[in-house]
Amino acid sequence: MLKCPRCGVSRYKIKDDEECSSDENSKKGPPAKVLWYLPIILRFKRLFANGDNAKDLTWHANGRNYDGMLCHSVDSSQWKKIDRLYPDFGKETRNLRLGLATDGMNPYGSLSTQHNS
Repeated sequence: MLKCPRCGVSRYKIKDDEECSSDENSKKGPPAKVLWYLPIILRFKRLFANGDNAKDLTWHANGRNYDGMLCHSVDSSQWKKIDRLYPDFGKETRNLRLGLATDGMNPYGSLSTQHNS
């Protein structure tokens, strides 16, 4: 399939100097968008397989001293909101909550700009 079935745009990057009319030219070159899949389930299983890592991963529920100050993300209002919305998830101490952070990512393929989240 050379074009997106929804919007009809080519799935491949087209150089400015090439003609867009030829389907043969549209097969050449890199894809317009690339999806990176990072399987994390196996990594989580490996983390909990080690006893020391498992102890550190459940520290927020088992070994934390609460002094009323915001010292860890578990003290934040967002963490407490997740616990209220999903009580079964909040009760299980082994459930992990993830945050996505990037440094110097290029979301639009332009090498001159960087985006940080």
